[in-house]
Amino acid sequence: MSKLLQHWIAQHAQRRPEAVALAMNQQRMTYGELEAASNQLAHLLKAAGCQKGDRVCFLIPKSPAAIVCILGILKADCIYVPIDPASPAARAAKIIAACENRWLLAAGAVTNLLEELTADEKIRGAVSIGWLDEQACGGKNFTAQFSQPDLSSQPATPPAYQNSRADAAYILFTSGSTGVPKGVVITHDNVIHFVEWAVKYFGMSPYDRVSGHSPLHFDLSVFDVFGAFAAGAQLHLVPPELNLLPNKLTGWIRRAELTQWFSVPSALNYMAKFDAVQFHDFPALQRLLWCGEVLPTPALAYFMKRLPHARFTNLYGPTETTIASSYYSVLQCPEDEKTAIPIGAGCAGEALHVLNEQLQPLPPNAIGDLYISGAGLSPGYWRDPEKTAAVFLQNPNSADPHDRLYKTGDLAKIGDDGLVYFLGRADSQIKSRGYRIELGEIETALHAMQDLQESAVVAINASGFEGAAICCAYVPIAGVEVNSPNLRKALAKVLPNYMMPARWLALERLPKNDNGKIDRPKLREQFQRYETHAH
Repeated sequence: MSKLLQHWIAQHAQRRPEAVALAMNQQRMTYGELEAASNQLAHLLKAAGCQKGDRVCFLIPKSPAAIVCILGILKADCIYVPIDPASPAARAAKIIAACENRWLLAAGAVTNLLEELTADEKIRGAVSIGWLDEQACGGKNFTAQFSQPDLSSQPATPPAYQNSRADAAYILFTSGSTGVPKGVVITHDNVIHFVEWAVKYFGMSPYDRVSGHSPLHFDLSVFDVFGAFAAGAQLHLVPPELNLLPNKLTGWIRRAELTQWFSVPSALNYMAKFDAVQFHDFPALQRLLWCGEVLPTPALAYFMKRLPHARFTNLYGPTETTIASSYYSVLQCPEDEKTAIPIGAGCAGEALHVLNEQLQPLPPNAIGDLYISGAGLSPGYWRDPEKTAAVFLQNPNSADPHDRLYKTGDLAKIGDDGLVYFLGRADSQIKSRGYRIELGEIETALHAMQDLQESAVVAINASGFEGAAICCAYVPIAGVEVNSPNLRKALAKVLPNYMMPARWLALERLPKNDNGKIDRPKLREQFQRYETHAH
């Protein structure tokens, strides 16, 4: 059993120092090299004044340097805070200010963003910069307090540590409705619980070659990194530029001989829609996992037919409950493209609850609010007791005063099979023309259409009697002629008239947020801007 997240690296470095831990493009790092480099960084941070519980932000594109950085921060008894290198300076500045961190570690093509950030006197005065790149760096507004060559002067032995499993390991900032990002605090204990369950359930081993697809500021990456290291496996970081090139991405998976793929569904949907996967492709692949959104059933069937040798698992869980809280392994290829795939049952030490407004359990097939309890629950939002209290509640159905519930904001039901089915966001259930409509049901019907590469449905406030106007954005398959009257006609065969989108928008690609999920707020803005009526 691991005491802290970084101890998995130390264990494998001791047993198999020459084994490859990490690969990206032509770069390789062994467990021994990763252990030594992260130890040196930890000693350097401590020498620079970092203390237990300090937040250390890092601004580094996904790379071996970023992984060294995560481990070094943890080994210095600090909390790592990833900042998306593609984020606007204004958002990055809000995260740095919220963390009250004294150190910002940087590497890669981030000099322009650093210049913008340090143009702000408050940030320049409060934050010291460590530069972890072979290439020298300096700017008009900042000077690095230490750089890559300084690491070599530090010992490669593990530093003494004070942290316990109950201490925070990282803070991930998610979008806040007020425009101020919310910092979700996750402890070593939260992650260790999930990783130990997942390694056992999936049968992960040192022979595995695991994908690192998600960006490091998104919580799926935590399982990529620490799942691989707990198993003593190889972590293969997926170059981000392949995300919009399905044929190159599948070529990369073949060459990397991955045994495990884990991503948000949009990456899988893209490969399926471009027919980029061959029958009996990826012979080494044992497991295909997804989390973060609903994977359209047609895309799942596409993969299951082509990869009969792989095991397929749907994972579900918000950032606030650590990576994933429930799982469902799909044993048979769905025959009907409208078949709903459950989010399943709670991972070890976690439970899903479908409750009414009085927080009482609902009977099977009744739709209610989805709550989560158990080992994955975050202590709460960073220095925001009000927002924490609004969604982390004491469980009234438990005698244990420490038993908490997290309100996910999702709707769900328990099926006759005893499994939980996700039914969309509570705010994706709308009232239009007097009818209560679940937007996810319209999306499911659209996903079954062969001529569409991807599609999404949102609602905007409309004047007049109808209440909310249903809006559909769609991306046709390349070279296929698709228009809204044809889509309406096809939808009318499976949906009642009151569920028909009133406004349509054909796009070259749907907007995505930095986690690879469909950016629905941006879509709503586009519809409000264009006011595109059905034609």
